[in-house]
Amino acid sequence: MSNYDEQDLERLAAIFKALSNPSRLRIFLRLRACCGPGRILLPGEEANCCVGEVSQDLTISPSTVSHHLKELRQAGLISVRRKGQKSECRLNQEALAQLAQFLKG
Repeated sequence: MSNYDEQDLERLAAIFKALSNPSRLRIFLRLRACCGPGRILLPGEEANCCVGEVSQDLTISPSTVSHHLKELRQAGLISVRRKGQKSECRLNQEALAQLAQFLKG
């Protein structure tokens, strides 16, 4: 049997549900490329992506992008914060590590 408790399974199910939508998956992949592991940061710099960068060239409306970002945030995959007039997204490294561990078996 697995070493996952009910809370872990609920969190993983929410992650998979959020990523099951092609538009959300596309947004997540852009976030990963923009602020994921492997990006070289300057000292003190945080890995954030502007929502405008993430939604650029998507064939969906800005309100739909906002909805998808909300779903990714509620699944625990990203965090979003306002910075002036912009919104910045950040990947939740803890959730990604849990997902990677699950997929590794």
